[in-house]
Amino acid sequence: MKIIEKFKAGKTLFAFELLPPLKGDTINTLYNTIDTLREYDPSYINVTYHREEVKFIEREGGLMEKRIVRKRPGTVGISAAIQARYGIDVVPHLICGGFSVLDTEDALIEMNFLGIDNVLALRGDNIRGENTFRPVEGGHLHASNLVRQIQDMNHGRYVSGEVEHPTPTDFCIGVAGYPEKHSESPNMTMDISHLKEKVDAGADYIVTQMFFDNDKFYDFVDKCRAAGINVPIIPGLKPFSTKTQLNVLPQVFGTDIPQDLAMAVEKARDNAQVREIGIEWCKEQCRSLISHGVPAIHFYTMSRADNIAAVVRDVF
Repeated sequence: MKIIEKFKAGKTLFAFELLPPLKGDTINTLYNTIDTLREYDPSYINVTYHREEVKFIEREGGLMEKRIVRKRPGTVGISAAIQARYGIDVVPHLICGGFSVLDTEDALIEMNFLGIDNVLALRGDNIRGENTFRPVEGGHLHASNLVRQIQDMNHGRYVSGEVEHPTPTDFCIGVAGYPEKHSESPNMTMDISHLKEKVDAGADYIVTQMFFDNDKFYDFVDKCRAAGINVPIIPGLKPFSTKTQLNVLPQVFGTDIPQDLAMAVEKARDNAQVREIGIEWCKEQCRSLISHGVPAIHFYTMSRADNIAAVVRDVF
């Protein structure tokens, strides 16, 4: 079922995001996370996709061999397995990085064959160690181009000239938004302009990067509406769980930590207390967002489900 149709339910839905297991691990770790949260009736589950890494291996004679390594493969397969096992709709992520347009087309064909109706279209991160994003040859530079390709397939327009009977797909397309702007955007106005390009290209809804100050989300929504962006906007949340996240989350995700939360985490005696602080803060965020009538709340699990279960148990 398309995610956009679920948003018509008239209540705030619960959804969460999973990371594929590291290469060599089993899918059971994901099943354990889903089992922890399933009783709270998740409406859909996102499965992330991770950019390849480049490694150089020294060979005999001092020569360096370049290797492309994917540490978390399997997004499409995992998505299909979850949907088959639990009957819960999935949203696999699809990124520009590391994909040519033909690779993208093949991935979308596989999703379509597997009965997956939804996709989150993202540019993706830079290759580790590179300061700017570079697409592979024949790949997309911007998420808006990726959205446009997906919409082309929805209208029966394939990149490959070998398609004799181009049957239209029917994907619901989500894209990312940034209440505190993308780290590469010079200002919020230009960031929202780029977001509108994705919506104009055919995106059906927006899911935001994590934030800890709801006022920033509400302001972001107001700015989007003023810019003519009228699709549903889904807030993304993550409960604080460790002291180190005070530094890691702003550095990696560009999110600001409100002073009250930062002080409480800093004064906490240990991570067990930080976890409780994070749960209570997230509950209050959820209650406010639900009172504002958001279509859904998207939780970033980062392979941890117990604290999200504690939040969802009390607010949904």
